[in-house]
Amino acid sequence: MNESGADERPEVVAAVIVKDGRVLLVRRRVGEGGLVWQFPGGEVEAGESGEEAAERETREEAGLSVRATGLLGRRIHPGTGRTVVYAACDVVDGIAHVGDLDEIAEVAWCGRAGLAEFIRFPFHEAVRAYLDANLR
Repeated sequence: MNESGADERPEVVAAVIVKDGRVLLVRRRVGEGGLVWQFPGGEVEAGESGEEAAERETREEAGLSVRATGLLGRRIHPGTGRTVVYAACDVVDGIAHVGDLDEIAEVAWCGRAGLAEFIRFPFHEAVRAYLDANLR
């Protein structure tokens, strides 16, 4: 950690993917900082934009081809201490499934009503607004 409290490891991207009024979540085999269910994502690699990382990580973890449509924001995650970049993404092709058996245990499309059962940390304000506008 540095003086500002941010983790000095590379930024992490979270792909916020909404389709048919539901958002895609993945359940990691090993939780990080209390996170178990979360958006597909991972570390942004050198020379890669947050949007590119969101597209790559979603393909690797959930077998979906997505197109990032914009960044929703960034924050230091309250549970992990990592800097997280949130990218809104649209599905281009594929059916969500466990793409990385070593890292992901399952995937789920979740509507507004069930979201609290999956996610225990408060959403970044911009992510919450995006989900409020797009979930059923």
